Amino acid sequence: MNLSFLPPHIRSALDNLNINYLTEIRLRAGQPVIISYKDGYCFLGRSGVTERKDGAILCEEVQSVLGTAMERSVFAYTEQLKNSYITVGGGIRIGIGGEYVCENGGIKTVKNPTSLNIRIPHDAAGCAAEIYKHYLDTGDSILIFSPPGYGKTTLLRDFARRTGGNIGLNALVFDERYELSAMDGNGRGYDLGMNCDIVRGADKLSAFANAIRVMRPEIIICDELYGEGDFKAVGHAADCGIKIVASSHICDKNKLSRLPFDCFIGLTGIGKQAEIYDKTFNIIGYCNTFGVVRDNIGG
Repeated sequence: MNLSFLPPHIRSALDNLNINYLTEIRLRAGQPVIISYKDGYCFLGRSGVTERKDGAILCEEVQSVLGTAMERSVFAYTEQLKNSYITVGGGIRIGIGGEYVCENGGIKTVKNPTSLNIRIPHDAAGCAAEIYKHYLDTGDSILIFSPPGYGKTTLLRDFARRTGGNIGLNALVFDERYELSAMDGNGRGYDLGMNCDIVRGADKLSAFANAIRVMRPEIIICDELYGEGDFKAVGHAADCGIKIVASSHICDKNKLSRLPFDCFIGLTGIGKQAEIYDKTFNIIGYCNTFGVVRDNIGG
């Protein structure tokens, strides 16, 4: 995992942790560094985890951290900055708090950053085994839902890898935020299999129709459905007879039930048993989401 954009003293402190348990690093200007580690949030001290605020490393400022992460090239991240985040090598997503610059009713960019939420991706081989079996048994379109931080992207990545290894099934991974396939600066990424095509970068509504036409997938795998544009995109795919396996932060079952999915899977926590619902949100079973965590890429 490549965290070279962080200041040396923070990287040195992180070296004392088991990186497999680290999911977030929160930097706020003038405040202690806080991490999400194992089962909750704690302070980061020079020797690793500390419960004492006065023993925590202070984040002096965040502008230089963000500039280093972007390799001083704001232009390369123009489109991502409109959504208040950037994704760097290995699928590390950095959410940005600061001053939003608006134009024509939308966000143009973020300047004068005051806080960063650095989300650390993980690869848990096997965590989607039971969800994949459900798909093979039923042919259902599946929506995985939960609040942020419950492992949706990790599950989808493992599902994509399994689908991509099936020579009889053309799979298209739609990786809008560069997280599912997690490319680093050297062109390396998670191996999603011999039969998996990947489209990166564009919003779903703009690119679904083209990707469906030119790549002819039987199944589309995508992350983080939210908003009318995303819903129209998956509706178009469903109208074309293509199965969708996707995720969403939306947890309102009334809203979810209006989407074109045959099955909904509600996550209850990382590595915990998930709940399986039919299209009318009657619970029909449970499945495990355990997996073997492997090293992050991007190192």
